[in-house]
Amino acid sequence: MGTNGSTMLEPLRQGLPPLDPAAVSSAASCALPTRYEAVREARRFTRSMLGQWELSDRFDEVCLVVSELVTNALRHGLPLALHHPADKGRRTGRHDPAPTAPPHDAGPYIRLHLLYWTERLVCAVRDPSQEGPVVSETDDFSAESGRGLFLVDSFSDSWGWHPLAGTLHGKVVWALFRLRPSG
Repeated sequence: MGTNGSTMLEPLRQGLPPLDPAAVSSAASCALPTRYEAVREARRFTRSMLGQWELSDRFDEVCLVVSELVTNALRHGLPLALHHPADKGRRTGRHDPAPTAPPHDAGPYIRLHLLYWTERLVCAVRDPSQEGPVVSETDDFSAESGRGLFLVDSFSDSWGWHPLAGTLHGKVVWALFRLRPSG
């Protein structure tokens, strides 16, 4: 499911806070299908990688942020034609009674990247949209949607986004977590 290596992640670093790419302890990435089950798959991947990197104590807040970033990519970063029909009801309020197979084998339209430095962890989600995320200005804290970026901002140390350049199209939305130095 995932791939390791920092060379494929180089385009993602262009919009991150200044970090020494040579100091990356580890990096991992996984392609996610274009349906809402991708959020569960992203959480599983995140749990596995944090366990390998001995960062399981940070799972709750990192997983919440990863879930929100992936959900936003699914809801706002994909063309409508790529949404699984059963998921369209979640997005528009309508339900398609005859779901068909999702087009997830057409390519990795959403990708989760985890980059681990000694004192920092970055979670980045890539999607095909060039449009930046919009923070909802809502006072209704009981609303079922519109609070994702508020949660990302609350649980991570910083976050941002940037359009991708070169042969990669779309954008990446990232969240940074500061880690306590070990020892």
